[in-house]
Amino acid sequence: SGVYRIGSSVEFDWCSVSAIRTLRQLGKKSVMINYNPETVSTDFDECDRLYFEELSLERVLDVYELEGCENAIVSVGGQIPNSLALKMGNTGVNVAGTSPTMIDTAEDRNKFSALCDSVGIDQPAWQMLASKEEALAFCERVGYPCLVRPSYVLSGAAMNVAYTAGELTGYLTEATAVSKEHPVVVSKFIENAREIDVDAVAKDGKVLLKAISEHVENAGVHSGDASLMLPPQTLDPADILKVEEITDKLAAALQITGPFNMQLIAKDGEVKVIECNLRASRSCPFSSKVLGVNFIEVATKAMIGAEIQPMDVKPSKNYVGVKVPMFSFQRLKGADPALGVEMSSTGEVACFGPDRYDAFMKAMLSTGMKLPKKNILVSMQERFFADAVPAVRKLQALGYTIFATEKTSAYLSGQGVESTLLHYAETGSEPCIDEYIQRGDIEMVFMFSNQFSQNILTNYAIRRLAVDYGVPLITNVQVAELLADSLEANKVDISSPASLAGVSLDVRNLHEWYAGEKQ
Repeated sequence: SGVYRIGSSVEFDWCSVSAIRTLRQLGKKSVMINYNPETVSTDFDECDRLYFEELSLERVLDVYELEGCENAIVSVGGQIPNSLALKMGNTGVNVAGTSPTMIDTAEDRNKFSALCDSVGIDQPAWQMLASKEEALAFCERVGYPCLVRPSYVLSGAAMNVAYTAGELTGYLTEATAVSKEHPVVVSKFIENAREIDVDAVAKDGKVLLKAISEHVENAGVHSGDASLMLPPQTLDPADILKVEEITDKLAAALQITGPFNMQLIAKDGEVKVIECNLRASRSCPFSSKVLGVNFIEVATKAMIGAEIQPMDVKPSKNYVGVKVPMFSFQRLKGADPALGVEMSSTGEVACFGPDRYDAFMKAMLSTGMKLPKKNILVSMQERFFADAVPAVRKLQALGYTIFATEKTSAYLSGQGVESTLLHYAETGSEPCIDEYIQRGDIEMVFMFSNQFSQNILTNYAIRRLAVDYGVPLITNVQVAELLADSLEANKVDISSPASLAGVSLDVRNLHEWYAGEKQ
């Protein structure tokens, strides 16, 4: 395990503790290496031996030898121990579960892509970076945007979507600096695709347990920053079947024993794999809670050779689990609160509900978000106009007053959606966006834009101003759509002075949801 930071947080502590407790149940002693005293896994009554040491190859080998360990479990503590697996295996450490060679095959972008091609698993067009010239030629051939993907990195570090040749050149330099010892792969980035997360456990290449979650956001937002719905709510059943087939194929191809996680995309009847991590993911606790089965308990038993049979566990039809991210942008001065393929969140909240609208609303409120009482500011780049209008129209129908920037206001007017024009501060015109936000007259901001925007710096300034003044900020069209749908489904009455008036949420604790499932 390791310190809490972006990409390596309490989710992996939960996984580590679950593994320790399972080992104790099986009569095995455990030795934990962790240099973060804030974790539960470093409590004196959890493991048998505890070392506050850095997670380096040298220290791990020292502890392994000193304690006379039989096995080393690397797949429940996040990316750092997984990155040590191959070197540990090469120095004689018995890595429990999936072989270090296969872990390396999954982590190495070039090897993994080649493996997928060899077993007939579809994936976006890709090419290993040999030179900038070849990468530029590849992107010209398949068309922009393209995704730059380093190997063995934490939380999408240096992973970027390039929309132009100039952006690609800059991102390639950054990626090769971050992943010097391992290959960088450039692949076609498929826009407007649905993204899918799979948490699974396998033994000797056969899947024992799996959970398929759907992202609220379209592909392009890091899975650690995405909102997840389990079971999937909008995916075609045929796509889900294809996901299950790919899960089985990859488990067999990589001879997986233990936990693994995959990200896939679905569009126009095609399902393609993006990546596979042969370790527990940060969504593993979420999948475990929703299905009511501890994935890490099953994985630990598989890794140490205990007898365990495949489990045909299906998501409940009586409730939906929704997980949403939490961010610390208010504490990170100057950071841009916009989401992309590199992770930014520092926490998460998951809630259950009878449907996705109830669960999503509870999850968002649990992050500390306040529902807008009256006024919402909308600013959209032209490419998002058509997609975002239904959500804005729905909010107006609920009684919200829409404020908008110049081009957005003009477009909304053409679509029959009334709005009040607010001007950018640099124009010197009144009324001004900055003043409205600072006075508290704007209670939520929708900002939909990317690096193609003509107002990159101005858009950043508005996002930052919203965060600094505690105004809820939505930067993803699909999240805005689900928020509008949830407000409508929960019959929000903004004419009432109470911010939650009219919201009738189904509040039950976890065990009450489980009990309802058994009835």
